[in-house]
Amino acid sequence: MKFLFFFISLCISTISFAQHYTPTDAGSKVHFVIKNFGVKTGGDFTGLKGSITFSPTNLGVSQFNVSVSSSSIDTDNSTRDKHLKKADYFSVDKFPEITISSTKISESTNAGRFFFEGNLTIKGVTKPIQFGFSATANANGYLFTGEFEINRRDFGVGGSSISLNDKVKISLSINAKK
Repeated sequence: MKFLFFFISLCISTISFAQHYTPTDAGSKVHFVIKNFGVKTGGDFTGLKGSITFSPTNLGVSQFNVSVSSSSIDTDNSTRDKHLKKADYFSVDKFPEITISSTKISESTNAGRFFFEGNLTIKGVTKPIQFGFSATANANGYLFTGEFEINRRDFGVGGSSISLNDKVKISLSINAKK
């Protein structure tokens, strides 16, 4: 009986060390770059929301569930942004959010780096993704930074285009506060 009590207490105390954070647009950037006619074109998304549970000393309790507003797309070209919101690209009326959620967070072989395994959902299509990231503690929480590459056609974004590259590089810099 004492062992059971000790085990339950240990589990509860371990879980309690994990902190809960909320992603904020202030100090954050969700950026993408794609080649269009051979020229790099980029843009950003805002409207961050969700929850992050993170403990660098107990990654088993760490979890990310974050989304951005698909209608917030900003490429510094309002005509292009309007086109990207339509059905053949992001279909923002039908799919208002782009989400990323973790299935496993583990330590990287590099000190201070971690490894994200999870799912990315765009236009109702969910695909597994993996990437390395860093977590930098600050006075209010953490700044999480990482990058990965996807194939836009895997998510039904943009159809087949001879001018638009299939590969999209996504850079995340997510400020999360307690």
